[in-house]
Formats: sequence, C-alpha cells, structure tokens
Amino acid sequence: MWRNVFITLLALMALSAGPARAAEVRVATAANFTEPAREIARLFEARTGHKVVLSFGSSGQFYAQIRQGAPFDVFLSADVERARQAEASGLTAPGRRFTYATGRLALYRRSGGPIADGAAVLRAGAFDKLAIADPATAPYGQAAVQTLRRLGLHEALAPKLVQGGSITQTYQFAATGAAELGLVALSQAIGGRGDYWIVPERLHDPIDQQAVLLRRGAANPAAIGFVEFLQGPQAKAVIRRYGYQAP
Repeated sequence: MWRNVFITLLALMALSAGPARAAEVRVATAANFTEPAREIARLFEARTGHKVVLSFGSSGQFYAQIRQGAPFDVFLSADVERARQAEASGLTAPGRRFTYATGRLALYRRSGGPIADGAAVLRAGAFDKLAIADPATAPYGQAAVQTLRRLGLHEALAPKLVQGGSITQTYQFAATGAAELGLVALSQAIGGRGDYWIVPERLHDPIDQQAVLLRRGAANPAAIGFVEFLQGPQAKAVIRRYGYQAP
C-alpha cells in the first residue's frame, strides 16, 4: 500500500516539475516593425512553445483601442509618447516600459536609380506625389513632417503630400507607384525593391520605439517571456539587421 502511495507521489512530483503549458501572447505592433516582429515571434515560438499573435497598425490607433479594452498583452509602440500614456493611464504592469528599438526614416522610390542626395531630390520637386504617414497617429509621419519643415520644404510640397493611415500603407503607396516617393521606415526600404536615402538624424527628433507589458498580460507567462525575449541578444540581432538601433 505505502509503496503505491510513494509511486503516486513521485508521479505527481514529476508532472509538477515538467515544462509549463504553452500559452498565447497577443501583441499590438507598430506597422513599421512588421517584418522584425514576425521574425522575432518565430524565434520566440521555437524556443518556448508559446504562440504569438501579432496585430499591425498605427500606434495612435492601437493606443485608442487599448484604452477601450482591446485584448492585447503587449504593446510595441512606434514612439515613446503612446507607451508613456498607457503607463500613466494605469494600463500597464508597473515598471515594464522600455525602449526596444530606435528607428530611422528613409526617402524611398521604387524606380529611378540610386538617391545620392534625398534633400536635393525633394528640393527639385520633380514628382507629383510624396507619401507620408499620418502625423496625427504615426510617429514616422511626425518625423516626415519635421524633416520637410527643417529642410524648409513643407509649405512648397504640401500640395503633393499623400497620407497613409499607417506607415505600411505609406510604403505601399511608394512601392506600387501610386506615389513616386515615400518617406518610410528604413526597415521597409531595406526589405523592398527600389532605392532609398537615409534621412539624417538631425532632420527629425529621435524615433525611440517603446514597449509596454499591458495589465492584461501581467499574469500571462507567454507575455512576460516575450517581453524578456525582446530585450535579449537574439531579438536585438534581428532588430539591428533591419536598420534599427537596439539599446
């Protein structure tokens, strides 16, 4: 009898010491970070067995959705402000806001040859449409407007501006030829077919992209693990390969 009880206890101990059950993490991801996020998610899933569900869009729209109760565990914003607002509004786990990447802006065109001096191309104005992201909701759109203002070209080029609802749509405008030029995320230009010019950092404020572990994800092992993985060496290698700076 006691032998059977002992064997049962050993079995229960073995089960309790086994690997944790796989869980799911839902991540609201800034559109400019689409490709790196997909690659990082694959690496995380392979390493942990957890499932990552990625949603892509503009940071402003995601922040509004999170405030209204959207079921996300992690928010990868394209800026600092939305992440800070989420924290200040009590929507995040305490002390879990951090910079995961610093983005760069690029002037991109599908055809027409290498862009040696993007500022000169913009000043020449030999194009009908320049695509930028909506500056009201997309940090890369804000950076695009700052760039044009610091070059003294915003007023002159305003009639040629075409706004995308997100940086993904902005890139699509330029990649399909709907606009001859686009001010897009460098990560998109690197992965696209065409030529690009990296906008000097002095022409716009830093595009620090911050992440937060949302309150809904605070008790989710997959969400906690994903946030930690995002700050590790494997994720940082991917981030740098796509043209971002990784802290």
